[in-house]
Amino acid sequence: MREYLKNHILIGDGAMGTYLYQLGTPVGMNFEELNLTNPELIANVHRQYIAAGAKLIQTNTYMANREKLARFGLEDKLKEINRAAVRIAKQAANSDVFVAGTIGGMQGLRGKEPDLKEITGSVQEQLEVFLEENVDAVLFETYLDLEELLAVLKIARQKTDLPIICQLSRYEGLDLRDAFTQLKDEGADVVGLNCRTGPHKIIKAFERVPLLQDVYFSAYPNAGLPDYVDGRYEYESTPEYFAKSALRLREQGVRLIGGCCGTTPDHIRKIAQALKDLSPVTEKLVANSKDEKKRLLVGENSIPNAESTRRWMKPTLPECIQRRHTVIVELDPPRNLDYKEFLYGCQALKDAGADAVTLADNSLAMMRMSNMALGTLVKERIGIRPLLHVACRDRNLIAQQSHLMGLHALGIDHVLVVTGDPTRFGDFPGATSVYDLNSFEMIRLIKEMNKGISYSGQPLGSAASFIVGGAFNPNVKNLDKAIERLEKKVAAGADYIMTQPVYSTEQVEELYQATKHIEVPIFVGVMPLTSSRNAEFLHNEVPGIRLSDKVRERMSRVNGEAARREGVEIAREIVDAIIERFNGVYLITPFLRYEMTAELTKYIVKKTSPTFGRSWEVS
Repeated sequence: MREYLKNHILIGDGAMGTYLYQLGTPVGMNFEELNLTNPELIANVHRQYIAAGAKLIQTNTYMANREKLARFGLEDKLKEINRAAVRIAKQAANSDVFVAGTIGGMQGLRGKEPDLKEITGSVQEQLEVFLEENVDAVLFETYLDLEELLAVLKIARQKTDLPIICQLSRYEGLDLRDAFTQLKDEGADVVGLNCRTGPHKIIKAFERVPLLQDVYFSAYPNAGLPDYVDGRYEYESTPEYFAKSALRLREQGVRLIGGCCGTTPDHIRKIAQALKDLSPVTEKLVANSKDEKKRLLVGENSIPNAESTRRWMKPTLPECIQRRHTVIVELDPPRNLDYKEFLYGCQALKDAGADAVTLADNSLAMMRMSNMALGTLVKERIGIRPLLHVACRDRNLIAQQSHLMGLHALGIDHVLVVTGDPTRFGDFPGATSVYDLNSFEMIRLIKEMNKGISYSGQPLGSAASFIVGGAFNPNVKNLDKAIERLEKKVAAGADYIMTQPVYSTEQVEELYQATKHIEVPIFVGVMPLTSSRNAEFLHNEVPGIRLSDKVRERMSRVNGEAARREGVEIAREIVDAIIERFNGVYLITPFLRYEMTAELTKYIVKKTSPTFGRSWEVS
C-alpha cells in the first residue's frame, strides 16, 4: 500500500452503517453483529464498493470494541466479531484491493473523559485479531480527541509495521499541521479527516495545511448533513458533487479519498471516475490564515447604557408587520468566548434599521455561546430587540420551563420554537438529544405559560407574555405536507412564522400561493451567498436548501469580493419579490458577514419606508 501511494491516488470505500440503514437494516441494532448473523449482507456491501472502484476497503469493525459491544451484551464475542469481519472483507477483495482493519474512536461514547488505559486495552484486543488475520493496514477513524488518537497509534506502532491510517473528525481549534506532524512522528503513514461534515469544510481545512514529508493525506467526508424526511434520515450530497469535491481534495494533496456517513457505491464510483488516470499533486499553495475581513469599528463608549433598555420594547413584531414591512436579521452567537464582534454586528444591524436580531440555539448541534446571555447583552447594550430560538433538543421538560422563566425575568419576550438537529451530527456526537417535547408541544407549553400555568397545570404566580414563532421549511419535495405541519403550528398558537431561506423569485410566488390562507404573519428567509463554494455547499450538503441552476451558474462566474456583491445582488432580487407579497423579511447572516445583511436591511428600509428609521414605544 505504501508503494501504491507513492504514485497513485488510492480510492477508499464509502459508508457501512448508513448504507446498511438504506438497505433496510434498522437503526439501533449493532451493525458489527451482522458479521456473524448475516455475513453475506456485509460481503455484498464490500463487493459493491469494489465494483465501484474502491482499492481500499474497511472491515465492518468501527464499533467492535468492548465498550460498544457491551451495550448489546456482545462483549464476549469481541474476537469472534472482529475475526469474521476481516475474513468477510478478504474474501470479497481481489488481489488488487487492500483490506484495512478499522477501529473507531471511543471518546464521546460514555459522556465522560476517556480512560486512555481502558481505551488502549480495548484497541489491543481488536489489533491482535487484525494481525492474526493478516490485514493490509490499520485504520483509526472518527477520533474526536488528538490525545486519544496519539495514544492508540503508539500502541499500534509498537505491535506492527503495517501501514497505519489516522483520521480526526473534530479539528476545530487545532493547528492541523502540528497535529498531523505529531501523528507522523508517532508512526502514521497516512493522516487525515473524516466524518461529521461534508466535503466543503474538509477541503477548507486542508487548504491551510502544507504538504508534509513522509506522510500522506486522507479524506473521508460525509454526504453532507442528514435531513429527516418522512420518518427516515437522508443525506443530500449527490455523487456528482462528490466527484467535483474529489478533484478539489486532490488539489490539496489528498491521496486517499473515500466516503463516510451517507455515501454509497454511487458516490465512490463517481470519485473513481473523476480521479481516473490522475496523478497525486506534489505541490500546493497554502491559504493565508490571516483574517482580512474588514471590521466595523464601534467604540465601547457608543454602546447604550444598560439601564436605558432594560424595559420591554413595543410594539411586538406581529404588530409591526401589520403596519409596515418589518426586517429581522439572524446573527449566529460565537463558537468561542470572544463576543465583541457579534455585538459590533448587532450595532451595525440596528443602525441599518433592523427591527430585531434573532439568535440561534446551537444550530446544527454545534456548540455556541448561550443565546440567552447574548440576547440580554443585545437588549441592554445595543438597544435592539433580541428574538431567541428555543430548540427542543437540548433541555428536558423541567429545564425548558426553567429557561423560559429566565427569559421572562430578563424581559426577552420574542422566541422561535425549533426542533433542533440531532446531537450525533454536531461537534459533540457523544451528547444526548433530549426531545422531551416536539415543536407543537413546545408552542402549546409557552402559550400555557402566557396564561400563568406550567406544563403540569400548576400556577406560576403570574402570566408570561411571550410572542411565539414557528419555523417553516418551504424547500421540500412535498410542499402540501409541509403546509399541513405549518397549519398545526398555527393551531398550537404560533403568533408568526419564519421560513428557511429561499433562492428564487419563483419560489417566493409558490410560497405565497401556498400560504395566503395562513392568518399569522410570515417572515420569508433570505441568506446572501458569499461564493460559488458556499452556493455548492448549501445546495449539496445542507438539509432543506436547494439553489437553482441559474443562481449557482451566476455565482460560479465570480470570486472574492465580486462574489459577495453578486450574492447581495441575488438576494436583492429575491427581496424585491418578497416585499411585493409579504410584509416580513428574515435575513440570515452568513459567516458573521453582517455588512452584507446590514446592506440588505438598508435596501429594504429605503425601498419600503418614506423615511429611514425604526423605533419602538417603550412602556
